[in-house]
Amino acid sequence: MTIKKEFIFLGPPACGKGTQTAHLANYLNLPHIDTGALLRAEIASGSENGLTAKSFIDKGNLVPVWLVGDIIKNRLSQSDCSQGYILDGYPRSVEQADLLLKINSEIDKDTKAEFKAIYFEIDESILIERIVNRRSCPKCGEIYNLKFKAPKVENTCDICGEELTQRKDDNEQTAKARFDTYFNQTAPLIDYYKSRNLLTSIDAQGSIDDVWKKLMNVI
Repeated sequence: MTIKKEFIFLGPPACGKGTQTAHLANYLNLPHIDTGALLRAEIASGSENGLTAKSFIDKGNLVPVWLVGDIIKNRLSQSDCSQGYILDGYPRSVEQADLLLKINSEIDKDTKAEFKAIYFEIDESILIERIVNRRSCPKCGEIYNLKFKAPKVENTCDICGEELTQRKDDNEQTAKARFDTYFNQTAPLIDYYKSRNLLTSIDAQGSIDDVWKKLMNVI
């Protein structure tokens, strides 16, 4: 029997998990589910869940945990997730992690499945260096880094030739604030999954290829 592969990724901003997640989805031919995009699509569709979510957002409130969970469960129940999935941006809290385990147990009751939370471990000083040197293409969305993945032509996108830009919040002060928020809100998930023997850590320092090789060793 083929084992269903279910992945989530944990790690602070700029740790490289976005790049590796997209690569892994292509490599394993699994759907890469971005929960932010999923929620926006649900709202745009005008579904009952989407309209309910919109009613909270329009009032400036967070979408309730149960509602986000319902939307995710519907997505993970679709046929393209039958061999597994890579979930991006969820869970963000222990409460959401509890709900995801419950969702998986319901969906996988007749399936042999393997769930892994992969934690990208990296020094904060390296992350700050990555962020302040990050540049992006406003046209095609390609991401560069002046130290680790520089464009072939200075300040010019390799793919479409557009002039690269830097996000206003890609500075040291904002980066440190984002790390504080991450470690206060999301880092408890590390202990949560570790205590359940569901956590695998990898050293996220090094080039994209280096980290990819480390990821291949644990999946």
